[in-house]
Amino acid sequence: MEGGRAGVGGLLGVSVAVRWLLVSLAPGRCAQHASPRFPSLGASWNSRLGGVPRPGETCLGFPPLQSAGSRGEQARQLVIDLETRGKQAFPVFLSILRDTGQGDLADMLIEECECLPAPLQPIDLRPVELDLHREKRNKSGLDIDKRNHDLVYELKANPCGHCLILNNVNFSRDSELDLSTRYGSDVDCEKLEKRFKALCFDVQTRRDLKAQEMILELLKLARRDHSALDCCVVVILSHGCQTSHIQFPGAVYGTDGKPIPIEKIVNYFNGSNCPSLRGKPKLFFIQACGGEQKDQGVTVDYELPRDEAPGGALESDATPFRGLSGNMDETDAIASLPTPSDILVSYSTFPGFVSWREASSGSWYVEALDAVLEQYAHSEHLLNMLLQVANAVSAKERYKQIPGCFNFLRKRFFFMCK
Repeated sequence: MEGGRAGVGGLLGVSVAVRWLLVSLAPGRCAQHASPRFPSLGASWNSRLGGVPRPGETCLGFPPLQSAGSRGEQARQLVIDLETRGKQAFPVFLSILRDTGQGDLADMLIEECECLPAPLQPIDLRPVELDLHREKRNKSGLDIDKRNHDLVYELKANPCGHCLILNNVNFSRDSELDLSTRYGSDVDCEKLEKRFKALCFDVQTRRDLKAQEMILELLKLARRDHSALDCCVVVILSHGCQTSHIQFPGAVYGTDGKPIPIEKIVNYFNGSNCPSLRGKPKLFFIQACGGEQKDQGVTVDYELPRDEAPGGALESDATPFRGLSGNMDETDAIASLPTPSDILVSYSTFPGFVSWREASSGSWYVEALDAVLEQYAHSEHLLNMLLQVANAVSAKERYKQIPGCFNFLRKRFFFMCK
């Protein structure tokens, strides 16, 4: 117990102090001068106490009082010893004196003391139940300190921000890549449009845009005034590929087969290019392949839950890797990695691997993302939910896929819910 060792041992020590006082302040050891705190205590105790203590005797931490000098000094030392045992020790000591028929001694101590002791308070010796969970919960189940903590982004505006969804389904047959139609992408788009509206975003969707048209839409959003808003979301549903990069891997294709690097898209919204979003979270969700590799999976010691749509035809958003044209730095040139704060880029798959999509139910990634947001957006922060998305997608059968993210957020992010 904080402030006093008033447990069983402490109380026992206080009770023993009564006997200790009676035998320590014995006749024949009368003080010749008074204690500052108890002016006339020496003579009074001399007239009332008797008994001779055993030399050098100690008990439960109380040293021999004779070594303190005069009777007044001995009494003062006893009080000091009691005070070291907690705030309740001296009141308990007085109570024990009265209970044992030594009420006159207790009254004398009170009269001689400059400051009266606090009234005796009952001591609660019941065990204390400790809350081992650092984050307390309110009635809704949400951690109380999660939204009020310094390390949580504040979302107070309504709508809380803009959400732009770029959905490329049909691709030009004139391009060298001959990109296939992305069946099931409209299912993804409808899910996410509905989901982000429910999360208090102003949602805009654009379908089948060429690369330059995608860039114009992104720039239009980045150049808007976000001062009255709290965050921004960009969702891209398209074919993708590997590409040379410094910051964020991968690229997405316009319907004309021209790639746009993810890092170029993200940098449209950084603090330099979009001042009204400085210090505010900027979230990017990319449903596109990161390469051509097909993950066959590895054997594990436990059985993952089976989760596969029966009869679904699997498609990928993969295209062959193409390096960026133009002069590249020499091999001894070192590119530094800047720190784009308040940015999170969530990828549907690991860089270099394909991302799977089914015509009837949409992509694995968006299906899991929508389900997790529906169930947990009211209580969990974004990174926790993305872990659950990764776990759900990785449990799929046949080929394997694992989503991931590049996180440069400085705080935890909680969505608003209607």
